[in-house]
Amino acid sequence: MTDFLPHNRYEHFIARARAAPALRTAVVHPCSPEAILAAVEARDEGLISPLLIGPEAKIRAAATTAGISLDGIEIEATEHSHAAAARAVELAAQGKVDALMKGSLHSNELLGAVVATSSGLRTERRVSHVYVLDVPSYHKPLVITDAAINIAPTLTDKRDITQNAIDFLHRLGVEEPLVAVLAAVETVEACMPATLDAAALTVMARRGQITGAKVDGPLAFDNAISLDSARIKEIVSPVAGRADILVVPNLETGNMLAKQLIYLAGADAAGLVLGARVPIILTSRADSLKVRLASAALAKLIGLERPKGLV
Repeated sequence: MTDFLPHNRYEHFIARARAAPALRTAVVHPCSPEAILAAVEARDEGLISPLLIGPEAKIRAAATTAGISLDGIEIEATEHSHAAAARAVELAAQGKVDALMKGSLHSNELLGAVVATSSGLRTERRVSHVYVLDVPSYHKPLVITDAAINIAPTLTDKRDITQNAIDFLHRLGVEEPLVAVLAAVETVEACMPATLDAAALTVMARRGQITGAKVDGPLAFDNAISLDSARIKEIVSPVAGRADILVVPNLETGNMLAKQLIYLAGADAAGLVLGARVPIILTSRADSLKVRLASAALAKLIGLERPKGLV
């Protein structure tokens, strides 16, 4: 196992979140030991007040396998995962829970219930995912979007994806995030659609169609995160080498980039879904305790003070 530099940029978020009341959270279909453990760990840290939704026998069996007690934790029984997702969305739309947390069902099953026309959780924004990465070799948290939901986003989709990430960082205390719109090169090339979208998003930010951030692109990954690279290439940009947010061309690019940083650079990656009326915590069975707690803490920080009707 490669040794990486020590890093713990999540601790600031977790400490802030612990100071606020626990976030009432519907944990959807927590029928694996890992899913139950994630919910209980976040409860024990004072981050969430969980409501477990799913087949009760499977939930209790998972808890037994995990060796944990469910005493004091409310369970709402449903027949299967689809019904659990529908019920969790209903409770969120009614204001009875303030966040959703993915259990052991597939992400698309939960998100399908969230974005359904009748769900009550849709907004005018497209739903998108953010990875909040703690990369040992980078000087601040780094957001990658979208690496989990939007497969081949249009320019309009990318506008929403970008604004979701900007608003998210505003609520974490970053007054004017620096947004790098990534492509393979830093020049606009007609044969490379990602560069055209990046240039359009840059102009949209200047014209007020994207607000609250400095946006620049196209930028290649190296000059988005390295001042030396930007200087060598003589790139004059308020974002180059300092990016808070990396907007990727498509899901495949973002997913590979995030996982390369996780597995080759020792990054931790907390994950949230934005753009609905409540935050949605997406955890993986492979996530460490620190990452699971960070995801819950970030949801709590934005969920308790979210603008009415939008995350």
